[in-house]
Amino acid sequence: MDRAGIKRLCLSLPAATLDHPFGEDHDAYRVGGKMFCMVGAQGGVSFKVSDIAYEVLTETGQARPAPYLARAKWVNLADPADWPDDELADHLATAHAIIAGKLTKKTRQDLGL
Repeated sequence: MDRAGIKRLCLSLPAATLDHPFGEDHDAYRVGGKMFCMVGAQGGVSFKVSDIAYEVLTETGQARPAPYLARAKWVNLADPADWPDDELADHLATAHAIIAGKLTKKTRQDLGL
Protein backbone atom coordinates (compact mmCIF):
# COMPACT_ATOMS: atom_id res chain seq x y z
CA MET A 1 0.00 0.00 0.00
CA ASP A 2 1.34 3.42 -0.89
CA ARG A 3 1.00 6.73 0.97
CA ALA A 4 -2.23 7.62 -0.86
CA GLY A 5 -3.73 4.23 -0.01
CA ILE A 6 -2.86 4.65 3.65
CA LYS A 7 -4.46 8.10 3.59
CA ARG A 8 -7.67 6.77 2.02
CA LEU A 9 -7.85 3.91 4.49
CA CYS A 10 -7.08 5.92 7.63
CA LEU A 11 -9.49 8.73 6.76
CA SER A 12 -12.24 6.18 6.10
CA LEU A 13 -12.09 5.07 9.75
CA PRO A 14 -14.67 6.65 12.10
CA ALA A 15 -13.77 10.16 13.33
CA ALA A 16 -10.23 9.93 11.91
CA THR A 17 -8.39 13.14 11.09
CA LEU A 18 -5.12 14.05 9.40
CA ASP A 19 -2.64 16.68 10.46
CA HIS A 20 1.05 17.47 10.02
CA PRO A 21 2.57 18.26 13.45
CA PHE A 22 6.09 17.29 12.36
CA GLY A 23 6.10 19.08 9.00
CA GLU A 24 4.23 18.77 5.72
CA ASP A 25 6.14 15.59 4.81
CA HIS A 26 4.82 13.65 7.84
CA ASP A 27 1.17 12.55 7.95
CA ALA A 28 -0.28 11.96 11.43
CA TYR A 29 -3.66 10.21 11.61
CA ARG A 30 -5.62 10.75 14.79
CA VAL A 31 -8.86 9.81 16.48
CA GLY A 32 -10.06 12.06 19.27
CA GLY A 33 -6.81 14.00 19.05
CA LYS A 34 -4.68 10.89 19.72
CA MET A 35 -2.36 9.57 17.02
CA PHE A 36 -2.83 5.99 15.79
CA CYS A 37 -0.73 6.03 12.60
CA MET A 38 2.03 8.14 11.11
CA VAL A 39 3.61 8.14 7.65
CA GLY A 40 7.11 9.62 7.54
CA ALA A 41 8.92 11.70 4.97
CA GLN A 42 10.55 8.63 3.40
CA GLY A 43 7.23 6.75 3.14
CA GLY A 44 7.66 4.45 6.12
CA VAL A 45 4.62 3.92 8.32
CA SER A 46 4.39 3.56 12.10
CA PHE A 47 1.29 2.48 13.98
CA LYS A 48 0.03 1.32 17.36
CA VAL A 49 -0.33 -2.43 17.97
CA SER A 50 -1.36 -4.65 20.85
CA ASP A 51 1.27 -5.97 23.24
CA ILE A 52 1.07 -9.43 21.66
CA ALA A 53 1.24 -8.12 18.09
CA TYR A 54 4.24 -5.99 19.04
CA GLU A 55 6.13 -9.05 20.28
CA VAL A 56 5.20 -11.18 17.27
CA LEU A 57 5.91 -8.54 14.62
CA THR A 58 9.23 -7.41 16.08
CA GLU A 59 10.52 -10.87 17.01
CA THR A 60 9.73 -12.33 13.58
CA GLY A 61 11.28 -9.34 11.81
CA GLN A 62 8.07 -8.37 10.04
CA ALA A 63 8.33 -4.91 11.61
CA ARG A 64 10.78 -3.01 13.74
CA PRO A 65 10.13 -1.04 16.91
CA ALA A 66 9.03 2.45 15.91
CA PRO A 67 11.57 5.17 16.68
CA TYR A 68 10.55 7.20 19.74
CA LEU A 69 7.29 5.25 20.11
CA ALA A 70 8.40 1.66 20.75
CA ARG A 71 7.87 1.94 24.50
CA ALA A 72 4.18 2.60 23.73
CA LYS A 73 4.07 -0.55 21.53
CA TRP A 74 4.27 1.06 18.11
CA VAL A 75 5.90 -0.68 15.14
CA ASN A 76 7.45 0.70 11.98
CA LEU A 77 7.47 -0.61 8.42
CA ALA A 78 10.20 0.92 6.28
CA ASP A 79 8.23 0.10 3.12
CA PRO A 80 4.51 -0.57 3.62
CA ALA A 81 4.32 -1.83 0.01
CA ASP A 82 6.15 -4.96 1.22
CA TRP A 83 3.06 -6.01 3.22
CA PRO A 84 -0.18 -7.34 1.73
CA ASP A 85 -2.73 -4.51 1.58
CA ASP A 86 -5.40 -6.43 3.49
CA GLU A 87 -3.01 -7.27 6.34
CA LEU A 88 -1.84 -3.66 6.65
CA ALA A 89 -5.46 -2.47 6.49
CA ASP A 90 -6.34 -4.81 9.38
CA HIS A 91 -3.44 -3.50 11.47
CA LEU A 92 -4.36 0.13 10.82
CA ALA A 93 -8.01 -0.50 11.71
CA THR A 94 -6.84 -2.22 14.89
CA ALA A 95 -4.53 0.71 15.70
CA HIS A 96 -7.51 3.04 15.34
CA ALA A 97 -9.64 0.80 17.59
CA ILE A 98 -6.93 0.58 20.28
CA ILE A 99 -6.54 4.35 20.46
CA ALA A 100 -10.28 5.01 20.23
CA GLY A 101 -10.82 2.54 23.08
CA LYS A 102 -8.53 4.60 25.32
CA LEU A 103 -10.53 7.79 24.84
CA THR A 104 -12.91 8.88 27.57
CA LYS A 105 -16.47 7.67 27.35
CA LYS A 106 -17.66 11.24 26.73
CA THR A 107 -15.14 11.79 23.92
CA ARG A 108 -16.13 8.50 22.27
CA GLN A 109 -19.79 9.49 22.59
CA ASP A 110 -19.12 12.96 21.13
CA LEU A 111 -17.29 11.38 18.19
CA GLY A 112 -20.00 8.79 17.62
CA LEU A 113 -17.72 5.87 18.42
